[in-house]
This record gives sequence, structure tokens and C-alpha cells, in this order.
Amino acid sequence: MNKRWTVRDNADHEVVKKLAVDLNIDTVLSTLLVHRGISNYDEARYFFRPDQRHLHDPFLMKDMEKAIVRIEDAIVAGEKILIYGDYDVDGTTAVATVYGFFKQRYQNLEYYIPDRYKEGYGISSQGIDYAAENGFTLIIALDCGIKSVDKIDYANTKGVDFIICDHHLPGAELPAAVAVLDPKRNDCEYPYKELSGCGIGFKLIQAYAEKHDIPFEEVSCFLDLVAISISCDIVHITGENRVLAYFGLQKINTDPCIGVKTLMEVAGRTGSFTISDVVFLLGPRINAAGRIDDAKHAVELLIATDENIAKEKGLMINTRNTERKGHDLNITDEALSIIDNDEVLIGRKSTVVFNENWHKGVIGIVASRLTEKYYRPTIVLTRSNGYVAGSARSVLGYDLYEALCECKDLLIQFGGHKYAAGLTMAPENVEAFKTRFEEVVSATITAEQLIQQIQIDAELRLSQIEPKFFRILNQFAPFGPENMAPVFITKNVYVSGNAGLVGAAHIKMAVMQEGSAAFDCIAFNHGEYLPQLKSGVPFDICYSIEENVWRERRTIQLNIKGIRIKS
Repeated sequence: MNKRWTVRDNADHEVVKKLAVDLNIDTVLSTLLVHRGISNYDEARYFFRPDQRHLHDPFLMKDMEKAIVRIEDAIVAGEKILIYGDYDVDGTTAVATVYGFFKQRYQNLEYYIPDRYKEGYGISSQGIDYAAENGFTLIIALDCGIKSVDKIDYANTKGVDFIICDHHLPGAELPAAVAVLDPKRNDCEYPYKELSGCGIGFKLIQAYAEKHDIPFEEVSCFLDLVAISISCDIVHITGENRVLAYFGLQKINTDPCIGVKTLMEVAGRTGSFTISDVVFLLGPRINAAGRIDDAKHAVELLIATDENIAKEKGLMINTRNTERKGHDLNITDEALSIIDNDEVLIGRKSTVVFNENWHKGVIGIVASRLTEKYYRPTIVLTRSNGYVAGSARSVLGYDLYEALCECKDLLIQFGGHKYAAGLTMAPENVEAFKTRFEEVVSATITAEQLIQQIQIDAELRLSQIEPKFFRILNQFAPFGPENMAPVFITKNVYVSGNAGLVGAAHIKMAVMQEGSAAFDCIAFNHGEYLPQLKSGVPFDICYSIEENVWRERRTIQLNIKGIRIKS
């Protein structure tokens, strides 16, 4: 697939130059800092030296005092408290964090994860009924609830109070809960708006600990779970999230809780984990519990204090992940076959595919795979509880949620954001929806948005990649949204030695530039370029710089994102 190479606009030259002098670094590195909104020495020190003292006062969050007072009242009165959370990684880590903290101090509490297939996302009537019937008078809802106005009204008629801890965008009306913790509230002046759901739960226990003189170490011990939620929920790794992710990764790599340690072991990965490792190795396993079976198993693993119980749960979840992969691959193959054998579908600017027998738990993953393949807004539909449920994914710059708004008369419900959404419709509306969605996308998407983009941060000569440069570049981590691993362009490079194929489609080679040493490279899924990579033929590359570890030997490696052969 052809990709657009887009180089970032030049940063302010004078600011870049002064920052390079003040920090004694290469101007390419100071350019990267300016692109991240960093323009002076103090801001750079804050960025490069995360400190737990940089965490904001949790009581700056609207309703935090109300939430803590209600929890205190419940504990004093011996009320039953229910910790309620969504079934994905963010929800289950949030439940494990808040439940794990309060369980050490109060025994009259339980947790509840709604069934993905019977109850769906968010606060459910069944969950409220369970609480009322079993004597729970306070529910702490995590990673959900901000739009559950009717459900909270229903809970109030049942005598069940709610504290909502959510990070999604509120609707026009807030739920009538005892406390609504969400930095995205218009009236909330909390300094950082991009916390994960688990991050909001962390601020809740931080506030409780501060008020009760509980040492911060008894709160920070949950940072491994917070880092997992930040990684897998794809929230910004900036500001407070960067601090939480930095120390959370440290904990994952030095002293993870028993459940996380077990997950790392069953994932079969040794060495230090990065954000990317968490996303691709830990996240899918936690998610698989809810996709294939019951997300409560994930919470049981994450709160485990007994290694034997953790191992049993970890192996079971790993098995569920293997099952998930099987469903994922089979459904992806079936969906690709549907598209490839339909000339009308191939020619469209959107993809909507439907099979009533597909497993609902993996259609989001399949939608992502189809989007990677065809690079256009994609929706995968299946039958669920008498309705048709769908998972949608978009491409860079295209607002999927707005497109769904244009189809709302054909939908029973939908929700999500610019790049990902879920939807439900009546079976008889599927064909009309396919037609309407294609009409909307065709009328609103640009030709550029249908070509995948590689965002390049700066041009670099290979001779600039020396140990000090690489050491400072590593300090930009942890990488993630709004702080992605920098991508560089280097022009007129040559193959040094021979380029070879690894696996079916990957290129392994070394490249050099006039005046530079040779650098090892890996180019995933670029096998079609191999015949053109001949000695003496110049070409351009864009790439990220990483460390490759092989048999305890560490070398710098270029991870190539794109190749352009000189014509």
C-alpha cells in the first residue's frame, strides 16, 4: 500500500537553537521537544525527569471531596459497597485498583463486571438490581457512567447511591449521582484532562490516602495497573499520564503485582516491557477474559495475592486469548474473502461487512485489521441478542462518529468517538445502513484521508546517530499518543552488503550514507522492495530508532516505516 510521507512543519528556529544550546543537545532533538510544546530549560527538565511530586492534587477534581465523604460515611455505617467497572482493560484494571486498595481497609465490599453479551457496555439495569437485591447501598462506577442518566435515576429509586469515576466526554446532562468525577466536565478545573478510567480510580484512592494519612507507597503500588490502562486505552502519554506511565512501567519491570507478573510469564516475553509490549502482550490477554468468557477472571488475576491462584487464572486467560486469536483470524479471513469477491465492495470508500455467525467479542479487532488492509472507514456487523451489533474503526482525520450521526435514524443506539465506535441496529436495517454509510463517507472523506500517512518528525543524517543522541532520544519514552516514537527521514542511503528476506515479507539489511557507519535495519512488510535494493542504488528511508538485543548484545537498529527508490 502506498503511503503519504508528511514532514512536520518547521519549529521556530530561534527557540530550537536556544534550547539546543541550553540543554547541550543536537538541534534535531531540540526540534522534537519544541514539537511537543517544550520551549525552555525548565519545561525540558520536567519532561525528561518525571517525578511523583508532579502528580496533581486529587482534590482539584470536581466532586472529589463529596466522593471521599460518601465513602467515609459508608465505611463508618458498615454499608455494603460495590466496585463496578467495564469489561475491557481500562475497566478491569480500574476495578482491581480501587477494590484492591479498599479491601485492605474495609471488608464489606465486592466488585461487579457486567456481562459483555447480556448487559452490554456501561451501567446496566441488571447490575443495579443485583446491588439492590443484595443490600449494596453505594456503587463506585469506574470507566463508565458519565452518560447513564436514566440508569442513575433508576438506581436512586432503588436506594442505591453512585460515585461515577469516568473519563469519557459527558453529555448535555450529568447523571444525578452523589459525585461525578470526570475531568472532562465543563465545570471541572482539574489541570489534566486525559486520564484513563483507571487513572480516575487512582486519583480517588490517592485522595482517600491523603485525607487519612496513608503513605503514598500504599497507593503507588497500583501504578503497574494504571500504566497498563494508559497503554491499552490509547490515552495521551503527556502531562500527568506520562508521570503515571513512567513509574508504572518501572513497577512492571521491577516489582509487578503477582497478577501482572503472571501475565508477563504466560506471555513468554523476557526483558524490559515498553508501552508497546504492554499493548500487544498484556492487553489482549486481559481483554480476552471478557471477549470469550467472563471479565471477572481478569480482575481475579489482577487482585490475586496467592501465586498458585494467579498461575491458574493466568493460564486460563492465556487459553482464552488463544481461542480469541482463532476467532479473530478466521473471521478476518472470511471478511477479506467477502470484500475481495465483491467488485462493488472493493470500489467503495467504506467497508461494511455482516455475518450473523461471527463472534461479537472479536469484531472490533477484525474491524481494525480490515482498516489496516484497505485503509478506509470500516464497520463489522454480527447478530447479537436478536439485534445486529457492530464495531467501527476510522482512518486518520476522518470523524467516524459524525458519519454515524448521519445514519442515526437507522440505528437503535451508537456511541464512541472520532476513530472508534460501537453500534446496534435492527436486522432489517442492515442493507439500508450499508448504503447510507457509504453515501455519507463518499460525500465527506477526502482523497488524502484514504491514503495512509507516515508522520515524519525531522530529517536526519545517519552520522548524527551517535551514543549521546540515542541516549537522549530514549529519554523521550514512554512513547504513546501525543508522544509517539519519533520518525526520521534520511535521504540517499545505500545498502551495505546484502539485503535479505526474513520470513515471507520482511527485509533485513544494513544501510549507510556518505560519511556514516552502517546501521542494521528491519523493514517489516516491505518485501516487494527487495529486488530494487541493489548495491550503488540510492534510496530514501523513514524510520524510528530502537535498540535491538540479540544474545545479550545491544545494538542500534533502524525500524524502517517506508522506502522510496530513486527513479
